[in-house]
Amino acid sequence: EATQALILREPQRFQKVYELEKTINEHHILVDEACVKLIARQSPLAADLRWIVATIKINTDLERMGDQAVNISHNGERYLTEPPLKPLIDLPRMASEVRQMVRGCLDAFVRKDQALAERVLEQDDVVDGLKNEILDELKDFMAKDPGSISRALNLILIARNLERLGDHATNIAEDVIFALTGRDIRHGHT
Repeated sequence: EATQALILREPQRFQKVYELEKTINEHHILVDEACVKLIARQSPLAADLRWIVATIKINTDLERMGDQAVNISHNGERYLTEPPLKPLIDLPRMASEVRQMVRGCLDAFVRKDQALAERVLEQDDVVDGLKNEILDELKDFMAKDPGSISRALNLILIARNLERLGDHATNIAEDVIFALTGRDIRHGHT
C-alpha cells in the first residue's frame, strides 16, 4: 500500500498504512501472548517448541515490517510534496521483488515448505542489487543538481526501507528452515 501510494502519486493511501500498522501492533502482542501461554500450558518439546519459537520471532519481524511500511509512507508523503525527480523504474521493481519475498516466506511458513523458504533467501541478493543501483543513480542526480537532494534522499530512504523489508522476509525464511530442520542458518551458519 505504501509503495503503491508513492508510485501512483496518491498520498491519501498512506493513511491506510498508518491504520494497518496499529492493527499489526495489536496482533503482535496477541500472538506473543498466545505463544507464551502455549509454552506454559503444554510444555512442548523439540519440533513443536521450535515452531513456537519461530512463530514468536516471525511475529516480531512482521511487526517490524509494519514499521518499515510506515517509514516508506512518511518518506513518500514528503517526496510527493514536490515534483517528481525522475520516472520511478527500479523502485517499483524492488517493491515487487520484496512483495514476492514476503508472500514467499509467509507461504513457506504456512505450508512448512523448506524449498520455498530457500528461494526467498536467494531473492535477497536481487533486492540488495536493486537498492545499490537506485543509490548510485540518485547520488548522480544529487551531484549534478543540488536542488534534487531532498527528493533524492526521500527515495534513498524508501529504497533502504524496502531493503529492510526484504531482510525481514529473509529472517522469516531462516526461521522456517530452523523450525523444519533444527538448523540455524543465520549469519551463514549451515
